[in-house]
Amino acid sequence: MKRVKSEAPNSRRFRLSYFLFGIGVFYLLFISFKFPHFLRILSNEVDDRLDGVSVGGSEESDISKSSVSSVYQDAIHRRLEDNRDHVSLLRPNKEPLKEEEHGHKPLKQHSPRYGRITGKIMEERKRVNELPALERMADEAWLLGLKAWNEVDKVDEKESGNSSVLEGKAESCPSWISISGEELEKGDGLMFLPCGLAAGSSITVVGTLQHAHKEFVPSLAKLKNGGGLVSVSQFMVELQGLKSVDGEEPPKILHLNPRIKGDWSKHPVIEHNTCYRKHWGKSQRCDGLPSGDEEDMLVDGFRRCEKWIRNDIVDSKESKTASWFKRFIGREQKPEVTWQFPFIEGRLFILTLHAGVDGFHINVGGRHVTSFPYRTGFTLEDATGLSVKGDVDVHSIFATSLPTSHPSFSPQRVLEMSEAWKASPLPKHPIRLFIGILSASNHFAERMAVRKTWMQSPAVKSSDVVARFFVALNPRKEVNVELKKEAAYFGDIVILPFMDRYELVVLKTVAICEFGIKNVTAAHIMKIDDDTFIRVDTVLKEIEKFPHKKSIYMGNLNLGHRPLRYGKWAVTYEEWPEEVYPPYANGPAYVISSDIVTFILSQHKNKKTRLFKMEDVSMGMWVEQYNNTVSAVQYSHSWKFCQHGCIEGYYTAHYQSPKQMICLWDKLSRGRASCCNFR
Repeated sequence: MKRVKSEAPNSRRFRLSYFLFGIGVFYLLFISFKFPHFLRILSNEVDDRLDGVSVGGSEESDISKSSVSSVYQDAIHRRLEDNRDHVSLLRPNKEPLKEEEHGHKPLKQHSPRYGRITGKIMEERKRVNELPALERMADEAWLLGLKAWNEVDKVDEKESGNSSVLEGKAESCPSWISISGEELEKGDGLMFLPCGLAAGSSITVVGTLQHAHKEFVPSLAKLKNGGGLVSVSQFMVELQGLKSVDGEEPPKILHLNPRIKGDWSKHPVIEHNTCYRKHWGKSQRCDGLPSGDEEDMLVDGFRRCEKWIRNDIVDSKESKTASWFKRFIGREQKPEVTWQFPFIEGRLFILTLHAGVDGFHINVGGRHVTSFPYRTGFTLEDATGLSVKGDVDVHSIFATSLPTSHPSFSPQRVLEMSEAWKASPLPKHPIRLFIGILSASNHFAERMAVRKTWMQSPAVKSSDVVARFFVALNPRKEVNVELKKEAAYFGDIVILPFMDRYELVVLKTVAICEFGIKNVTAAHIMKIDDDTFIRVDTVLKEIEKFPHKKSIYMGNLNLGHRPLRYGKWAVTYEEWPEEVYPPYANGPAYVISSDIVTFILSQHKNKKTRLFKMEDVSMGMWVEQYNNTVSAVQYSHSWKFCQHGCIEGYYTAHYQSPKQMICLWDKLSRGRASCCNFR
């Protein structure tokens, strides 16, 4: 009997070990076959959530602005570290798009038919309708550009000098303007202010707030049960400036957004902000809690946010006890009047926007509600349009105390025809760096700011570094005439004879590559935008950290980015059938070595280069092709190639207005690489 008892535990342990071993084998098989699929599903779910909340710049995204968008950025932060070099970054494995994942038939795989787009090749191609969409667009832009350039050649000096637009003659503007709601609706919700605003100007909007409506939010549908319907009631009042680039929204000198329902905080709020070329500043949100009375928090003596009644804040028992005690001992109490949120659904409101000395002041029903300080780079005289959109019925708008004249927005206002700003002739000796600057035809102020700032760096003045602007043509003949005169005087503009479009920026990038190899002999080529400020000497030092003949791709790198399939910046499957972009550096500033550029031009000449409307992604695609077929590329990442704005110790700063460029250069000249008023 003892023997039997002693064997039973052994047999049980024996069977248990087999059982556990079987579970382990099954688990390993499950991991091998199902885990990648699980990760893919999880990744798609996270991307869907991010797509639902990361539309931060648009007006329609107001109900979903939250900190979720930072999750995606933090994930990349963990994968890339400052000043960490990465060799041979490879693209994720490609997988065919599945019908069940995307809800339509599998895409046909077409071999790339993109090639070099020049006038000669376009003349050789007769069947335009069979070209890819981007090449058809380029063909049209090329033909329009040639026509526009011929018109510029026909304009003589006498005709160009008689243009009031170019001369910058003073305009006479009315001191007050009023329009009805019907007139505003016919004007697509926009009221024109011909001479902008001045200190003391006021705009009064009389309207009725509409009742809330339901909106479907896909990200919320996945996060909670019962669907993703949200009650939304909001409207926007915006002071807009002149449009910087065709295809982009004009600068928003003031974005005033009362949200009665639908804000992510679930409370009524009033949000204030500014926006320049798709870059939003830090928002000022007023949610019913009063802002501080400190001097630096006041605007012309007014609080930035006044107090109103909130349902989630009730006087505590202690405060009531203290109030009765003060009355009992005879201490005088100052009566406090608390108002409701100034906008109520279905009720009439009178909103007055007043331009003060230090900022805007918003009154509703005669009571001060909020104030918003002016921001650097945004001036009152540039506020040439008032936009009112959203869940509101506008009855009338009155603008009073308007300026009756202003200095014109003409090129003569910003261009300084001085020998000091002229470019030196192209050197015949090899140079260390060629900088190609993408610029729009009407960006006279931006180009002048670049000439007066970092283009005065010692390396540029000594011709060790060469910089040129690359500009396409404008639909307005007057702008092209002035652009031609500017190019002839300063000698630093390369005019590309096609009509400018956002989708064709990639052609400018190809032109920069060609100029950096054929017109000058540069060891490295850098591409930037005209609102990017560069510390030239610092960028050269970063390049010198690599061996002389090493292939490098340097900038603010992105890994594993997915194309947006809907929204304002949507990319169709026909444009980009893959699920993930290749590793690429953000477009405002990046550096590549000349051997990669030579490869790109060779492929482009043989019509083997695929073109994509996002030029920075195109460059990442070409570099990856070189990395996989020719030689390993040293990918160098740093957050100091700033994508949004400026950080302390920057290499490059993006979205800088002409005034900020001057400010940055002034600080850099005094030995401080510090920013000028974050937007």
